[in-house]
Amino acid sequence: MGKIRFLIALWTAKLTWLLLKIMRRKGTYFSGKLALKICPDFLGRIGRPEILIGVTGTNGKTTVSNLLTDVFEGWGEQPVNNRYGSNIDAGVASSLINSADLLGRCNRHLGVLEMDERSAKKLLPLLKPDWLLITNLFRDSMRRNAHPEYIASLLNSNIPENTRLILNADELISSMTAPDNQRAYFGIEPLSFEPPSRENIVIDSRICPVCGAKLDYSFRRYNHLGRVSCQSCGLKSPQPDYLLVSADDKAQTMTVLEKDGWFDYKMNASAVYNIYNYLSVIALLREMGYEREKIAKAFEKLSIVQSRFWSELIGGRELTEIMAKGLNAVACTRSFDYVLNQPGKKSVVLMLDDVFDEKESSENIAWLYDADFEFLNSPDIIEVIPVGIRCLDSKLRLLIAGVDPEKIKAVPEYKDASKTVDIVSAEKIYVLYELYRHDTAVKVRNEIAERLKTL
Repeated sequence: MGKIRFLIALWTAKLTWLLLKIMRRKGTYFSGKLALKICPDFLGRIGRPEILIGVTGTNGKTTVSNLLTDVFEGWGEQPVNNRYGSNIDAGVASSLINSADLLGRCNRHLGVLEMDERSAKKLLPLLKPDWLLITNLFRDSMRRNAHPEYIASLLNSNIPENTRLILNADELISSMTAPDNQRAYFGIEPLSFEPPSRENIVIDSRICPVCGAKLDYSFRRYNHLGRVSCQSCGLKSPQPDYLLVSADDKAQTMTVLEKDGWFDYKMNASAVYNIYNYLSVIALLREMGYEREKIAKAFEKLSIVQSRFWSELIGGRELTEIMAKGLNAVACTRSFDYVLNQPGKKSVVLMLDDVFDEKESSENIAWLYDADFEFLNSPDIIEVIPVGIRCLDSKLRLLIAGVDPEKIKAVPEYKDASKTVDIVSAEKIYVLYELYRHDTAVKVRNEIAERLKTL
């Protein structure tokens, strides 16, 4: 009976996907959602690739999944992936449906699937990935993910014992995941262009998870990311197997120390959080047995997808668009920090209101007080323009952060955002936007670009 139900779910989902395609409707996860409705254990029955890589974590999982998919496609593979779909169970099911024949057998050798960390119990026990890369575990949306230790408990309870892990040695919570599983660590030495330490509001690893004593940081990059130890019980950050020892953001190169020596790689990134993304990909590919020279050659062609980061010089001004992930204080703070460290006079447009909550006008704005808006209080930031229905909430947070009231220009309507930017005084303009507001951000960006062309 179970097999019949599975086949009915598979055929119905495939037919639905075909109809959506004919109608030119996206529906990136609808076929998977339908299959799971008909057959709840669908993911445990459908064929999976011979080699399956899962990527999860609070921040960076989409970028890392895309980078891995780009590498494998450059090598002639056609990996199963959910690049254009959802990372929850329905989206993953849709990706597997598209790569399966009419009997549910997978026709691909390799798969790279981004997996929502909160969906671990619905995905990991059934799919049993051969490899699982965990980028990090930070405080995320209060309504979705609660505390990172809660997410760590979900992962610990559901990671299969034979899954090999690639973990961030600089992030204590995720580095302790599934301690009995085989693993490799990646980490980054303090870099020449980094400050010795960056103070943050949110530091989620302050006490030792083993004995409860206060943790000591020999170096803290941001939030609880860094090198940590406990003087009471001896707990300390693990030693990285892949240690990035230097990065040249102008030459776009990085040097990685492995067990048998040093090797240079190209990187199309300057923000440290994206350097971590590149390094994690190197660690996974090396653990899978790929030669360093082959990886380095592939990296020469890699770039962060434009829906995450876009920049162009127009009319003598640098216009940059960055996904800041609203409701996520750590991700927004990373974007603020990146802007702060860029030279020149800067204008910053903030489009951080959550798209879905905005419709109900019920968003919890407490996350604004976990994000370091203080990083936007800098003499070279000439204006900050919060946009959207909650622009006054952001304005209040900016005032508390010490930003000059004259610099804050709150704009309720998105249609007025581009007209508010001082394109004459600003040398660089940054549009920071919430995850699901990319289309609006592109529109605002293009309107600003048209104004810049008149200079």
